[in-house]
Amino acid sequence: MQQHLVISLISDDKPGVVEKLSAVVAESGGNWEDSRMAHFAGKFAGILRVSVPSDACQGLKDALAALAGEGFKLQVEESLAVAAGPQQTVILKLVGNDRPGIVREISRALAARQLNMEQLETGYDSTPWSGEPLFTAQCTISVAEDMDLDGLRDELDEIADELGVEIDCEEASATL
Repeated sequence: MQQHLVISLISDDKPGVVEKLSAVVAESGGNWEDSRMAHFAGKFAGILRVSVPSDACQGLKDALAALAGEGFKLQVEESLAVAAGPQQTVILKLVGNDRPGIVREISRALAARQLNMEQLETGYDSTPWSGEPLFTAQCTISVAEDMDLDGLRDELDEIADELGVEIDCEEASATL
């Protein structure tokens, strides 16, 4: 039987971080399945999901713990399978002048509807025409296949008006 682990990582940004981590996973019999990683302000941060045979799981955890001596800060969690009914994927895209509270307002609207963010990517740049701070965000959420999205869209439109941003809410696909 396979065990799935979710691993979060922070280290100094330097060549070989991913190679070292992937070597530990492979040498322990694990399979690197999914990840998101990036450079932030001199640090390298990421999250990944690996699978490993149940009888090799503790060995992988021990090998990962040994990386702490090499400057890796790792958090390792066993994942739980969550059963869900038919789902649809919804993508929220936001762009507007930067100001405090944008992520809070969007996440509050989603939480009020008991919707989980599956993925959130944000960016900070400046507008080419004025140089003012520009905030962008893309959020992926899964909702019940039969959920009426009109109420969510209406609420997001109200938030967009209050914050002075544009928010698009698009159905991406249906999954089982």
